[in-house]
Amino acid sequence: MPQDAHKDRDGTTPAVLTDEELRALDAHWRAANYLAAGQIYLMANPLLTEPLTAGHIKPRLLGHWGTSPGLNLVYTHLNRVIKARGLNALAVWGPGHGGPSVLANSWLEGSYTGTYPDVTRDTEGMARLFRQFSFPGGVPSHVAPEVPGSIHEGGELGYSLAHAYGAALDNPDLLVACVIGDGEAETGPLAGSWHANKFLDPVHDGAVLPILHLNGYKIANPTVLARIPEPELDELLRGYGHDPIHVTGDDPVQIHRALAEAFDRALDRIAEFQRTAREERVTERPRWPVIVLRTPKGWTGPAEVDGEPVEGTWRSHQVPLAGVRENPEHLRQLEAWLRSYRPEELFDAEGRPTADVLACVPQGERRLGATPHANGGLLTRELPLPSLDRFAVPVDKPGAGMHEPTRVLGGYVEQVMRDTATRRDFRLVGPDETASNRLGAVFDASGKAWQAQTIQVDEHLDRHGRVMEVLSEHLCQGWLEGYLLTGRHGLFSCYEAFVHIVDSMVNQHVKWLKTSRELAWRAPVPSLNYLLTSHVWRQDHNGFSHQDPGFVDHVLNKSPEAVRVYLPPDANTLLSVTDHVLRTRDYVNVVVAGKQPCFDWLSLDQARAHCARGAGIWEWAGSADGDREPDVVLACAGDVPTQEVLAASGLLRRHLPELAVRVVNVVDMARLMPQGDHPHGMPDSEYDGLFTTDKPVIFAYHGYPWLIHRLAYRRTGHKNLHVRGYREMGTTTTPFDMVVRNDLDRYRLVMDVIDRVPGLGVRAAAVRQRMADVRSRHDAWIREHGTDLPEVAEWTWTG
Repeated sequence: MPQDAHKDRDGTTPAVLTDEELRALDAHWRAANYLAAGQIYLMANPLLTEPLTAGHIKPRLLGHWGTSPGLNLVYTHLNRVIKARGLNALAVWGPGHGGPSVLANSWLEGSYTGTYPDVTRDTEGMARLFRQFSFPGGVPSHVAPEVPGSIHEGGELGYSLAHAYGAALDNPDLLVACVIGDGEAETGPLAGSWHANKFLDPVHDGAVLPILHLNGYKIANPTVLARIPEPELDELLRGYGHDPIHVTGDDPVQIHRALAEAFDRALDRIAEFQRTAREERVTERPRWPVIVLRTPKGWTGPAEVDGEPVEGTWRSHQVPLAGVRENPEHLRQLEAWLRSYRPEELFDAEGRPTADVLACVPQGERRLGATPHANGGLLTRELPLPSLDRFAVPVDKPGAGMHEPTRVLGGYVEQVMRDTATRRDFRLVGPDETASNRLGAVFDASGKAWQAQTIQVDEHLDRHGRVMEVLSEHLCQGWLEGYLLTGRHGLFSCYEAFVHIVDSMVNQHVKWLKTSRELAWRAPVPSLNYLLTSHVWRQDHNGFSHQDPGFVDHVLNKSPEAVRVYLPPDANTLLSVTDHVLRTRDYVNVVVAGKQPCFDWLSLDQARAHCARGAGIWEWAGSADGDREPDVVLACAGDVPTQEVLAASGLLRRHLPELAVRVVNVVDMARLMPQGDHPHGMPDSEYDGLFTTDKPVIFAYHGYPWLIHRLAYRRTGHKNLHVRGYREMGTTTTPFDMVVRNDLDRYRLVMDVIDRVPGLGVRAAAVRQRMADVRSRHDAWIREHGTDLPEVAEWTWTG
């Protein structure tokens, strides 16, 4: 049954607020409510020192009032416990469009003025605070990067709790309070995030205090968790492994007292869980507290507008009084609403918050808007990355050996994990695929984080582990984002096809990074690094459902200053690329690499040079010498396309030895873009030097072929560009049949050369016919034998 909000589990009554504390809390809350409402409506007369007129009202009323009073209440009470207990705390504000509240509170505590000195804590600064909100040239209505103390933008719902847990990982002295709106609580990612408590280590990690704020409505509909019976909700939260503390009401005095008791009770339990785990070695998984706060939507706002109820209904979601400039009655109601907070008691004659308002506010970096954990670049340390020479595979000549690239990388990541064992600022996350993706060497350095039951057959589970595996890409992404934004490092390993599950999340993260880059006060944070493997060309066994290389297209649509995409063709280039991306800041780096045996093309030194160029000629792979222009360029990006291009080059050398073939490999996809479109883009002169301006270019690409056309469409030689790639021709079949089905195979590439090099169509017709015959023989062979043709399966580079 729901726990009595006024009694602890042992029947004792926690300490209650004194009248002085109650007065101060209520003053702060009223001040925050006044400032939140003022931001939505006012562009002048911020302290109502004169009667309100239409001229004081913004011409466009934007923002969200409904969630604001509840967020202000939580912020106020967090201030109290932070100050009273000397806590280091971070707050994650999940409800969408909660910007007015967090802006109001950061202005009250002075952290906003500390960040933006022109928005002073006085009448003039209050006017600026009001005018800039949702105003051209101002700030958004969300808790965006511009807001001090934020690591989470509530515009897209579902990710707050995952971000909160990511922030708490390896931050043993940090409390992360996470407000979850009842609309957000209906999303799939948030529902999965409740399981994060099974991965939180009370010894090495901080604590997350979820605060489920039920105000009853979304934009226009009731919310599920607010309408189910409270005992059912209580059972749900207990089933997730939490111990709920319920606070319900609409009387400010009663709510202040009950919420203060709830916070004290929750924090006492958290402190005891951490103490027993750290001092007494208690290993039983805690039942962490969760506060369930029920208050009316739009609380303290207009009760009724135009004869319709507003407070406590969905009508308070955005702007409760929409026609203020045109409707005198609405203007009168707005003035009465604003004056109901008694601003003359909350701000002095100069507009500064009074002593009562600030009595509960902590000082310095303990203020929620000033915590360095919300500006993680301030706390970031360089990773101690090992020398690549220890892990590189020997390459005496191209194609003489084979390795599984991600298995080679696994040794490197293991060493990174070892070298960060004490400082604990690196994590590997993924959806149950670390071993499948050949990164299992990391388990020699760290097990998998796990606080739930273990049995004898389990492997690599570790209460203090830093490998994070859960079968929710959303939760993996949210953990890592929260971890990175608070100043640590990580790598997200995922099957290529299923990383699409977080398409929208990476959208939001890129937007956050783009905006953060424009804010001088935000220090750069470690990059979000994806390793996508088990890719489209080697998912022949799992079939069509596992074959989708489109995440690269999705990412390259985003802000060019923040996104990078790399397709290393072998083990040493994968090492070089990974070493690079782990050193970067403020990027989303996507690395696509295979886990199956792959030819070793480049030595480590060659790989480093090639990756630094991003794209280059492999002279040893072609037949065009340095003094002769090529007749055709064979270009490739990705491990399987590279192998097919080299096989095609070998066939052309054998069958058409007089043909001058140039092979160009692309590692950094942005190099194909014009210099003005991306920081890594090539100047036209360099691009033309590689690909020529007038010769056919046959490009074998890892993903969807039209991406290459989009990246290069403004290049001089684009009309000569012919791209082969994945065309949604997938199934369960042999590895080589995958490339044949998509016309990416070596024989098709040779046919493309013959079709596009002037004069070859007639002269090399017999060669073309032989290539087509092999493709036909291949189809019959696999249907009879279930394996690829011997000349394909046993092929090696003999250049």
